[in-house]
Amino acid sequence: MALLLCLGMTAALARGCLHCHNNFSEKFSYYRHHVNLKSWWVGDIPVSGALLTDWSQDTMRELHLAIPAEITRENLDQVARTVYRKMDQLYQGKMYFPGYFPNELRAIFREQVHLIQNAIIRSRIDCQRHCGIFQYETISCHNCSDSHVICFGYNCESSAQWESAVRGLLIYISNWHNLVAPSISCLEPQHLANLTLESASECLTQH
Repeated sequence: MALLLCLGMTAALARGCLHCHNNFSEKFSYYRHHVNLKSWWVGDIPVSGALLTDWSQDTMRELHLAIPAEITRENLDQVARTVYRKMDQLYQGKMYFPGYFPNELRAIFREQVHLIQNAIIRSRIDCQRHCGIFQYETISCHNCSDSHVICFGYNCESSAQWESAVRGLLIYISNWHNLVAPSISCLEPQHLANLTLESASECLTQH
């Protein structure tokens, strides 16, 4: 019954999130091309360059999310602004002593991972604070396409709201089920009008 908790609509595998932002290519191209001016020690240059080149792929390896990596455009903008601001501040400095620059890059990277994690999870929690089926628009970190997340919210204040919410959920399940298997007879349209919580429970138990 995991479907009752959260209904993700895209694949869980992804390469990153920040690379979906409009300014990512321009910003990180600048960062990579100017990395050789940031440290007195030549050994910092390839290390820092690798961090910047692998930024997107390393992001997903560190997220460790059990849900699809889908972020709202507003949250992506907030993460991007924070990362670019800190990176721009770092690049405004002159040459740094050995080891400082790659360490600062790692710190910004880790903060970015935490920001993305929190944004994705917080959106799911907020979604479940509604009553019944709720949908919000997102960007898939897998291919940067428009996507959406559907969840079932538990914030219902009356039995009437609960019955309406459950009925909406069952309609959603029925529509989804019809795509992959024969229809569930007790969830057919002619039965939904008089559906109660008890009969809904019995219906799902039978299937």
